[in-house]
Amino acid sequence: MLKINTMKGHERMSTQDLLLAIEEAVRSGETDFDIEASGQHDIGGPLWHPEGKPLRFHVKNAGQRVGSMALPGTEIVVEESASADVGWLNAGGIITVKGDAGDTAGHCSSGGKIFIGGRGGTRTGSLMKHDPLYEAPELWILKNVGSFSFEFMGGGRAVVCGYDSAAYESVLGARSCVGMVGGCVYVRGPIGTHPADILAEELTQADIDFLAAGMEDFLAHIEREELMEGLTKWSEWKKLRPLSPEEKKAKAKNGSDMHAFRVSEWVKGGIFADVAHDDFAVHTTVSTGLYRLRVPHWDNAKFAAPCEANCPTGIPTQLRYDLIRMGREEEAIQLELDYTPFPGSVCGSVCPNPCMDACTRGTIDEPIQIGPLGYSAAFAKVAPPKEHTGKKIAVIGGGVAGLSAAWQLARKGHGVTVYDDAEHIGGKLEQVIPRGRLSHELLESELRRIESVGVQFVSSCKVDGEKFAAIRRENDAVVVATGGTKSRFFPWEGIGHLTMGLSYLKAVNRGEKPHTGKHVVVIGAGNSGMDTCRGAYEMGAESVVAVDVQRPAAFAHEIAHFESLGGKIVWPFFTAKITSEGVYAKDGTFIPADQVIVSIGEEPEMDFLPEDEGIAFFRKSWVVPKADQSIAKGVFTAGDTIKPGRLTDAIGSGRKAAWFVHQYVMGEEVQPFPERPQIPAERLSKAYFDKWHHCAIGDPVSDHARCVSCGTCRDCKMCLESCPEKAITREEYEDGSWAYTSDPDCCIGCGICAGVCPCGVWSIEDNPEKIPMYSTGSKV
Repeated sequence: MLKINTMKGHERMSTQDLLLAIEEAVRSGETDFDIEASGQHDIGGPLWHPEGKPLRFHVKNAGQRVGSMALPGTEIVVEESASADVGWLNAGGIITVKGDAGDTAGHCSSGGKIFIGGRGGTRTGSLMKHDPLYEAPELWILKNVGSFSFEFMGGGRAVVCGYDSAAYESVLGARSCVGMVGGCVYVRGPIGTHPADILAEELTQADIDFLAAGMEDFLAHIEREELMEGLTKWSEWKKLRPLSPEEKKAKAKNGSDMHAFRVSEWVKGGIFADVAHDDFAVHTTVSTGLYRLRVPHWDNAKFAAPCEANCPTGIPTQLRYDLIRMGREEEAIQLELDYTPFPGSVCGSVCPNPCMDACTRGTIDEPIQIGPLGYSAAFAKVAPPKEHTGKKIAVIGGGVAGLSAAWQLARKGHGVTVYDDAEHIGGKLEQVIPRGRLSHELLESELRRIESVGVQFVSSCKVDGEKFAAIRRENDAVVVATGGTKSRFFPWEGIGHLTMGLSYLKAVNRGEKPHTGKHVVVIGAGNSGMDTCRGAYEMGAESVVAVDVQRPAAFAHEIAHFESLGGKIVWPFFTAKITSEGVYAKDGTFIPADQVIVSIGEEPEMDFLPEDEGIAFFRKSWVVPKADQSIAKGVFTAGDTIKPGRLTDAIGSGRKAAWFVHQYVMGEEVQPFPERPQIPAERLSKAYFDKWHHCAIGDPVSDHARCVSCGTCRDCKMCLESCPEKAITREEYEDGSWAYTSDPDCCIGCGICAGVCPCGVWSIEDNPEKIPMYSTGSKV
């Protein structure tokens, strides 16, 4: 026998340590325990011996839940009394408490036997139950129990002997057997009141046989065999049991029930007759039509997928893949061109692809190849508009934002002319992005496509105040998208030694071979800085060092490429002074250089705008447009004139400007730019896509199999096949698209359709319908 004393001097063993010690001993083969407890909980269960041997516990000073979840083969003896929850969830153990038990003794027990040699507390025997596959639980109590005893009892047998309880009005306490639906309670002594659906009966011979056989065993366990003669006078006993379902039905037929009251006793013309005419129809929880508790909705494309919501251009990649999945690849290409004129130059080449960072598929294995997918539309042709509005719109600035606005407006049938002061249209794509990052052939192809829809390019055209006024008079609207044309820098000492990064990159792209030192320092380690570093190496620099005040913000692959060329990044570096010998930091750090190039961003120059129309500026550089992106009557703006951003931000800004310009020139009421909320992540069932987990990733077009199609129906038919009432139907249209509908006359609002949908297309909500009033025809 293993003896455990839980007190060592003034140190008490914790419940956790005691239980772990017992478990380890059982695993080692121990079967008998003598435990000097000090109020520890849960002693005795659930435990099983590795060889199936019985386990025996002798416990003193037990705490709550002694014998909780005890298993068959476990026997527990508690000296004197125990606190609450003795035998809680007992599943087969034999538990003996020689003294009193606290509240809820035998609570939820479903097997085994519990012997109490004293009294039981409040809610003793509550929620006892019986699995018919196993022997019914038993609860034997020598004396009496507290209030609410055997509450919601569902099975098993309890015995309350009533010994030494003559002073009590009821040995079962107040409100015993409330909610009792099964099992029985044998009682000796006064019972008091009990619910009407509980019967108090005389014992049958079968009852007496059970009590006689069990009483001897009970008294032996609590060591009170001398009480046998006094407790076996069966005429002093009663049996409490609930009405059976058949007895309840018979009682309902013979007595008054709610239906009988409604049919026979409702007073016509009473105080409620004018507002609550009774149709005598009873609607259960499972109903169809008007009386469904919940209603499903097929919310196809109501939400934006994470890729779409995080793409500043707003390209709905999930819709593109839906078309590809249907074999309509050309339509998928054209869909992308509805959003951007630069699917190859920007999406497929220089964009950081925030869409891929947000891609749901990326949380499973790898994001969908959204950027490379842009190449599929890079050289596609687009038909020019068939109808023309006769409206003329000028775009000042031939960069990404201006060309995006021009593309959208021209495709709506407007006449669009783009003015730019450079020799070649294209803005930063043409003038700044290194040819190593962006194919010039690809860019020229996409510029020709913009011209093919009717956009006219006017290059080498410097727009000043006079020219702007003339352009404004000659057109129905003007879009100002001149972008960031001036390198930004701080008033460091020695700024005269600086080379402006924007001018430098433009010269490189023009093929002019600008002056480049052997040892170059570039101030700025963002993407613009990396472009400048790349350009310096291409122009013959032997070493290039990029410095920044913060962690480099450039794309990881751009930094890796720069470092592969031999470049070095130093941060944090707070520039203080530039000299002909190099750059000094505020902490005195010196980096030698014979050329210093600043590349920390650009700001716009818009001195051609009229000063008398109250155009608002931020820091005297960036315009502050109204909600419709207008800055004056008939004048709108887009891109880096509003705030610095990525090329994809500029495309999205151009789209938005075109939306409002179109409404303005057509005299339409201004409608907000259409945007959809991102689909909540909890609506998606990613487990559906695990069958493609870690699959070989092929070309971007074939990723339609991996795409989660967030918020957009992929026609998997799971809802159709899973609906238990066959309430869902699928309708296919001539163009190959489809729609799913739920028939309210069949639907019970169970929500299975919403639960199985992997793409979050189905919603389930409380029924919003109004129930008609039968007497007046009104609705509430």
